[in-house]
Amino acid sequence: MIPDDALAAAEHAVDLSGTAPARARALAHSVLASDPHCEAVAVAHRALAVAARELGDLPLAEEHLDRAVSVALSAGLPHRAAQARLSLVHVRTELGHPRQALTIADSAEPHLTPVEVARLGVHRAVALTRLGRYAEAVGHCDRAVGFLGDDVRFLAGAVLNRGLARVFLGEFEAAETDLTRCAKLAREAGLDHVLTLAEGNLPFLAARRGDLSAAFTAYHRAESSLSGYPERLATMRCDLAEALIAAHLPGEARALLDLAVPELTAAGANVALAEARLLLARAELRTGDPHRARQSAERAAADLAAQGRTVLAPLAAEILLRARLMLGPPTAELLAEMLSCAGALDAAGHPQASRALRFTGAEVALRLGDRPTADEQLARLASSGPGVVSRQAAAVRRALAGDRRGAFAVVRAGLVEVGAEAMAFSDPMVRAHAVRAGESLAGFGLALALRTGRGRTLLAWAERWRAVVGGTGQPVAPDVEELRAALGEAALVEFVRHAGELVAVVVTPDRVMLRRLGPFAAVAEATVRIRYGLRRTHLLDGEAPGLAGEAALLERLLFGPLRGRLGDRPLVIVPTGTLHTLPWPVLPMNAGRPVTVASGAAAWLAGHRMRAVRGGGIVAVAGPGLRCAEAEADMVGGCHPGTERVTALRAEVMAALERAEVAHLAAHGMFSSRSPLLSSIALDDGPLMAYDLLRLRTPPRLVVLSACEAGMAHAPADGAPLGLAGTFLSLGSQCVVASLVPVRDEETLTLMTVFHELLAAGHPPAQALTAAGGKTGVAGFVCFGYGAQPVATGREGSATQLDQDPT
Repeated sequence: MIPDDALAAAEHAVDLSGTAPARARALAHSVLASDPHCEAVAVAHRALAVAARELGDLPLAEEHLDRAVSVALSAGLPHRAAQARLSLVHVRTELGHPRQALTIADSAEPHLTPVEVARLGVHRAVALTRLGRYAEAVGHCDRAVGFLGDDVRFLAGAVLNRGLARVFLGEFEAAETDLTRCAKLAREAGLDHVLTLAEGNLPFLAARRGDLSAAFTAYHRAESSLSGYPERLATMRCDLAEALIAAHLPGEARALLDLAVPELTAAGANVALAEARLLLARAELRTGDPHRARQSAERAAADLAAQGRTVLAPLAAEILLRARLMLGPPTAELLAEMLSCAGALDAAGHPQASRALRFTGAEVALRLGDRPTADEQLARLASSGPGVVSRQAAAVRRALAGDRRGAFAVVRAGLVEVGAEAMAFSDPMVRAHAVRAGESLAGFGLALALRTGRGRTLLAWAERWRAVVGGTGQPVAPDVEELRAALGEAALVEFVRHAGELVAVVVTPDRVMLRRLGPFAAVAEATVRIRYGLRRTHLLDGEAPGLAGEAALLERLLFGPLRGRLGDRPLVIVPTGTLHTLPWPVLPMNAGRPVTVASGAAAWLAGHRMRAVRGGGIVAVAGPGLRCAEAEADMVGGCHPGTERVTALRAEVMAALERAEVAHLAAHGMFSSRSPLLSSIALDDGPLMAYDLLRLRTPPRLVVLSACEAGMAHAPADGAPLGLAGTFLSLGSQCVVASLVPVRDEETLTLMTVFHELLAAGHPPAQALTAAGGKTGVAGFVCFGYGAQPVATGREGSATQLDQDPT
């Protein structure tokens, strides 16, 4: 190969390296094998480096670039050395040395052309973003875009890097515009790897905006397209995990990071690896694993120190201090270190983390009896401006001063702020997790309420938090007298958790009382055992041994101190935590007693106020794969003349749900405990997801989900039971009847036949379900929402006659 041909081939290999790295590598090796002159050697090594970078081998890329610089300098070719350094900026950044990368950029710039300086700015932006200097990164990309013209590869990179920096700055609309433009440029130019990067950042953007549905959808789409780029797939997982931690979903984040860390380790992507370990430590801490959190944070701290990343180092130190606090008793030495770390967090530009750590320090100081230090930190936080931590510090100060009324006022003002922020999210799962930033503040309000010993006060504060979580936007409690009038002869029992203790507030016609029930853990464990026993009963032949004893035990734990006040009254139950998964009718005391389960007293009261009948009809759907689904749908039609049979297709079912007064869906159900709004009902053309239901404008007043576990819920915070039943209720359905355990097809048909016969005769859903369960012996179904409104059956007087039942 003659010299000019060798140089041309090497430059062509550089051009190919970004789009066809394997071909570029082969061409560059052929150039080196031809024994070319030094300039061609330097360019060929640069081509091999860029190809190695695209294939995820960062150490090899660095080796080739160092070789290219050495050859160019020894041959007196400063421009070629600067070109190699241009590429080295990005590689050194990803290998964990962003500050060194910026120094390399400074040394390269004087020897580059204006267009190459613009390209250098694109790489500088990556280093600056890694150092948390997002605004500077945007500025470099802005300047680069003006110079790059037809250089589509670097233009797309500039727009991509600017979009990512804008996500960190919270400029979401501008970020989306950049990422969309990058994808368009990459698609038109055939830059598949850049296209995958643009699409790979969409889950991060969506999660940062609070749209977790879009985040997971984009993640699953990008996951397959990035399968050939393990390092970039790992980086995308880290970006999404960071957003999930911010959205109070540490478990989901930890699952992604457990995949990402080994991939980044294998790729030698040390910068991303240090950040991933830092995120993993935070997720481990928030999922209650301080031992692992400490290990991950120690490794992250060492990596960050080696990389000179002083901006992130205090975050690792904070996690280490919090892990120590979880693993042992507080000490004066630990307190001093916490306050010192808070100062470092402030200096590094992490004010929120600093405030949170200072508040924890104030709590530690109170535990140690160091009142002056606690007062100093609380006073500093209380005057630090708006925010949940500031409000809580002010509330604690007032409580310590004996001003309980003032403390309550501050807590309420803080919950107003949290509720206002939550109103920005239409997705109930995002909202329920977003408000968890106020959980500690709400817990302090509950603690103050418990100290009063008054049931009315505790009910009010429990309901205020449920209202915020449920999306009303205001921490408003229901009027107790209106609630008692609506209950009539029924009783409402609202369960409240605080600091591991379970408390009940009972509302009856003559009084409101508070009873402490003991550790919540015992109740949660008994609930799990009962559900397991019911699953065995329904999936195997015969009743599971010990089920009756477990039910009796749980009844004593929950209602032992309450039985005298409850008598045989119909019950409205407001659960907490694991109790959302309890089939309440299986407790011995509830045999023959109408029971309704609500997300809150105010939510039940809202259902009570729904009196107007919309005038829609009854629809029945038979899903695939169930032996008795068709017979069940036929039965509904037989009990309710004029019932509309709807084809089990998603579009048809969604349209029918919009126009129906009553909907009965007989189909397979699936509950997703990790992501409850991914719970689904199986239809002929695929699953109908709980997320799909969010598009409903006018859901049916009564929904019967004759599907296994369709009533299951996960409540990340009290007031938002997430799942299929909870979604219908949050959209405005008055009542949902659904199962919490698998029930055999034949038994479901038997139960539902009696239920619909009673419903057609004018019995309200709660009464009808109780009677049907008693007659058939089939357990597992629960009435959710407000179960006292009879269904419009065309029988005059039936609704008026039976509307006195208050459940």
